[in-house]
Amino acid sequence: MKITKEKFGMVDSTEVFLFTLTNDQGMVVKITNYGGIVTSIMAPDKDGKLADVVLGFDNLESYLGGHPYFGCIVGRYGNRIANGKFAVDGEEYTLAQNNDMNHLHGGIKGFDKVVWDAEEMPRGDTSSLRLRYISPDGEEGYPGNLRTSVIYSLTNNNELIIDYRAKTDKTGPLNLTHHSYFNLSGTQENALDHRLTIAAYKYVVVNENLIPTGELRDVRGTDMDFTSTHKIGERINNVPGGYDHTYVLINDGNLMKVADFYHPASGRAVEVFTTEPGIQFYSGNFLDGSLVGKDSIVYNQHHGFCLETQHFPDSPNQDRFPSTLLRPGEKFKSTTIYKFTTK
Repeated sequence: MKITKEKFGMVDSTEVFLFTLTNDQGMVVKITNYGGIVTSIMAPDKDGKLADVVLGFDNLESYLGGHPYFGCIVGRYGNRIANGKFAVDGEEYTLAQNNDMNHLHGGIKGFDKVVWDAEEMPRGDTSSLRLRYISPDGEEGYPGNLRTSVIYSLTNNNELIIDYRAKTDKTGPLNLTHHSYFNLSGTQENALDHRLTIAAYKYVVVNENLIPTGELRDVRGTDMDFTSTHKIGERINNVPGGYDHTYVLINDGNLMKVADFYHPASGRAVEVFTTEPGIQFYSGNFLDGSLVGKDSIVYNQHHGFCLETQHFPDSPNQDRFPSTLLRPGEKFKSTTIYKFTTK
């Protein structure tokens, strides 16, 4: 196991680095401390051939030029908050409306656009990178000084483990997630032929602006049902706009397997484990061919998809949803694992 560090560029006057984690199986994960972005995951196919299985860029300038959250840490609040407003203990807070009239993924400058403090942590059979960021009270409209730590770990079992920790000095909502776009083919193909399974019997119903109505609807017998394995593209045309929905996981808060996906041609497969109550399945609907990524690949619609482990969207305004409030004296803890295998 090893971890290396190289210069990746500058953001304002701050130097940014690229860290490379390599395990004994030859799997490689590259992470920059700008936005906590996973820029590359080199994973083996059924014949042992490595290919990059996440969307992104080769250089920092492309990330600074704007992108749809490729591979980043999202915070303080992943997903949407209706009208950019919420109240805590009777006090109302106003956030940026950066997604039509709604707040998305932490605002104008969320955790995906800050430079995190980074610490290399090689530990025997695991290579780890700890990222830290202190979000000051009032940043992007959120209350409290929030101290956040995210540890990425690559194991010899080809697991990418993401451990989130946070604490605050003032009560506010917190919903951290990771936003990699996966394509296990590692080629120019779209990802519609990937087979997907999600351990969820309900999903969060949303309106035309992707804000929850409050209903948790049964998936069984519908085009939203992935309790048995289906191709991503099999029924996507029956879902207006494509998949961009939070699934209600069969999860008691302990770390457990909640999803898996598989690319038959390469044999690459991924199992997803989490402690979170939901997982957002996004089928890359807004990719439109305007971005050219690594190896000059054009990212057209559905070229990659996301499985973002998280709480439900707009939870601060939805009393029936699991609470996302973090209070002083409490410690936020969450873990997600992407385990890469072959079939």
